[in-house]
Amino acid sequence: MDLRERYDTATKQLDPPLALVDLKAFDHNAADMARRAAGKPIRVATKSIRCRSLIARVLRHPGYHGLMAYSLPEALWQHQHGLSTDILVAYPTVNREALTKLANDDEAARHITIMVDEPAHLDLIDEITASGQQIRVALDLDVSWRPAKNVHIGTRRSPLHTPEQAFEFALAITKRSGMTLKGVMGYEGQIAGLGDHPPGKPLKAAAIRFIQSKSSPELNERRATAIERIRTIADLEFVNGGGTGSLEATSTDTSVTELAAGSGLVGPTLFDAYTRFRPRPALVYALPVTRKPEPHIATLFGGGYVASGTGTKNRLPKPYLPTGLKLTTTEGAGEVQTPVYGPAARQLRPGDRVWLRHAKAGELAERFTTYYLLDGDEATPVPTYRGEGQCFG
Repeated sequence: MDLRERYDTATKQLDPPLALVDLKAFDHNAADMARRAAGKPIRVATKSIRCRSLIARVLRHPGYHGLMAYSLPEALWQHQHGLSTDILVAYPTVNREALTKLANDDEAARHITIMVDEPAHLDLIDEITASGQQIRVALDLDVSWRPAKNVHIGTRRSPLHTPEQAFEFALAITKRSGMTLKGVMGYEGQIAGLGDHPPGKPLKAAAIRFIQSKSSPELNERRATAIERIRTIADLEFVNGGGTGSLEATSTDTSVTELAAGSGLVGPTLFDAYTRFRPRPALVYALPVTRKPEPHIATLFGGGYVASGTGTKNRLPKPYLPTGLKLTTTEGAGEVQTPVYGPAARQLRPGDRVWLRHAKAGELAERFTTYYLLDGDEATPVPTYRGEGQCFG
């Protein structure tokens, strides 16, 4: 039985649109990422999953420990449901309601660490935690590459780029009575988030490989220096780095104690452009064929699940099964219909289904209240965050 037949058979009693997680592929990806991490624990980036059942599943795999939430309300919800006693919020929060809840919950305050990178964050925490509760904080170190003046290659995150800036800010944290510095984080997006083999773009691929070859050693040296200095004034529990695309490189940095990853577990299309690894597509979704405007075109219901980011073609979903289908250039992935064309379309009829892959890992969970987990030949429904009535931004 081929993959398409397996997916169709397992979900034949279900009406699409529907989303399916192939647990065999998911578990393979989890094991392969742990291998690539070379012994360093991986903190699960939950924004790339957004499904409690899958988060709990990957935490049972060897090599995984702790969660990286993308908002404080999400972290509080995860803690409430007992997913983990070690939750790091990867982005600074200015949500006063959530900060108030954290400050008034002794258990949550012991298990959740929030991110800071400028004095305004510290001022807000001090304002909220006037009662005396100690808030665990982590410093976000900017780990972009700056080879020349006014040249910034990487994500726009923290203003703390140099070891001196990081140390001075860490010192400022230690002088605040309402918080304790517990960790440092740095996300090297120019390595972890840029595939080094974009299809049909050899010059861009060469440029990306050059950037990554120069950025990685510079970052390792700069981060190690920053951590060495910060440890003279703070008892750090963790130094977090990396992402799915940089596990090998970041694991070689001796100053890093743990890695972060999530997208590689489900294998979205953006990770097809890497030469170092290739996750198996674990998360797919089916759309039904509703009409045949031409023999070589099949029109699908819905499907306009475009990923966030640059607004470029690589943010569109890709037809997956049957093979040989493409989106049209005039309609792309539409809100109410998605035409696909190619030789395989001639065999499709209304009522058949086409399986597609999303460009990013977690955002598909914002479109579906249920994921069907495929284990062997059986598909079991579990709720996504949306299915549990949650939307964290």
